[in-house]
Amino acid sequence: QVQLVESGGGSVQPGGSLLLTCAASEYTYSIKFMGWFRQAPGKGLEWVSSIKSDGDITYYADSVKGRFTVSQDKAKKMVYLQMYSLKPEDTALYSCAASPYDMFDSGVNIPNNYNPWGQGTQVTVSS
Repeated sequence: QVQLVESGGGSVQPGGSLLLTCAASEYTYSIKFMGWFRQAPGKGLEWVSSIKSDGDITYYADSVKGRFTVSQDKAKKMVYLQMYSLKPEDTALYSCAASPYDMFDSGVNIPNNYNPWGQGTQVTVSS
């Protein structure tokens, strides 16, 4: 099974930026989408962004649209989440996940459509 490892989290001030990286043990035709999710303390899991493996089509939650950019490098087996203009409300544990399903657009934000998941990397935005 594909194993995913996130990195790049840290502490930044509001307005700062971070680049999160998700390294996959393999990036084959079996991965149809890659997604980023986050969970803030005491809150539920929130979808952030997804990218379709074939075609680089990207999807974003309204809360991050225009500030975050998702990308992939299949040769390097990496998925990236570039985050700009970070806000305190972006503070959360960020996890990447792989989906083996050929989903409609309406399904990309549903956690149950993704397996496996990485362990996550913490992002803290505070002054």
